[in-house]
Amino acid sequence: MSSQKLNPFSYAVMVLIGNGGAGPHDLVRMARQGRIYSPWAESQYYAETKRLEELGYLTSRQEPGQTRPRTHYELTDKAREALAEWVPLPTPFPKIHNEGIVRVLAADLVGDAPVVESIRGLRQEIIDITARLDVAEAVADTLPHRKKYLLLNHRLSRRLLAALSEWVDEVEAELGR
Repeated sequence: MSSQKLNPFSYAVMVLIGNGGAGPHDLVRMARQGRIYSPWAESQYYAETKRLEELGYLTSRQEPGQTRPRTHYELTDKAREALAEWVPLPTPFPKIHNEGIVRVLAADLVGDAPVVESIRGLRQEIIDITARLDVAEAVADTLPHRKKYLLLNHRLSRRLLAALSEWVDEVEAELGR
């Protein structure tokens, strides 16, 4: 049996489902679009929605899809109560999972050149994520009830990308000599 406990991913799923409801396929699309925000595997969205329904946080119904019926989830009162209790809690410092940090630390073991080459690879991802943010900002206009919240997060994301880009420059300058 799955755990009865809610975790940060549980809350993220419920928030993404929001007032209008959503299916796991919608959540995966949102995760791809907002890749900078989502460290979770796409398959987890399908499993977590089922788990949350089993626990009484979501209800579901079948809706027609392009090729087969799709499951559409909505929040229950229990979910809304859980969110109302969770949101006011102090936000913990963000966890930073950055393989680049570990690779830079490995430079004394493998040499500077391969580390610089590896870190340079981040540039294309920064470009890709920036393009996704451009699209996400345009999509925010279609969600007027969430627009200001989405844009606040997108501005933070842009600052994080700028800091990461500066760090790539610094690694290249320091280790690429």
